[in-house]
Amino acid sequence: MPTSQQHLTFIIRGEEHAVPILRVKEIIEFETVTRVPGTPPYVRGVINLRGAVLPVIDLAAKFGHGESAVGKTTCIIVVETRLHEEMIVVGVMADAVSEVLDLREDDIEPPPSFGTHIRVDYLLGMGKLAGKLVLILDIDRLLSPVEMQQAIAATGELAVS
Repeated sequence: MPTSQQHLTFIIRGEEHAVPILRVKEIIEFETVTRVPGTPPYVRGVINLRGAVLPVIDLAAKFGHGESAVGKTTCIIVVETRLHEEMIVVGVMADAVSEVLDLREDDIEPPPSFGTHIRVDYLLGMGKLAGKLVLILDIDRLLSPVEMQQAIAATGELAVS
């Protein structure tokens, strides 16, 4: 019997995306994000989450769609991502959170080589469930180690100032 894994699904520019639920720490309302000079355009800024300064990544901007507009359902999904051998926590912006899906191994196809607005190396696969398709993001590959170091450096500079 195929095993299943839960995924949190969310919307970015009208497309449904997912990350494994075990990587999600929490979902928070979008709040004021402090811009940090010198960071890439997709690093929206940083937030203070109960004393921890977290970089916030605008996935729409990262995928080349331009900066996300903030609406009533905009939120920040706090996720764990791997940087080298260490797990670090970052926030990713989403237009809205959809639901938690149970996806079995046979519900997940390899990433498509065309037809998405996302680089294939950012995807773990494409989930199919109840006539719906969802792009499953590889949270560890969305940001390169250099990009993560820049985002972390920005949080450190803010914490010091």
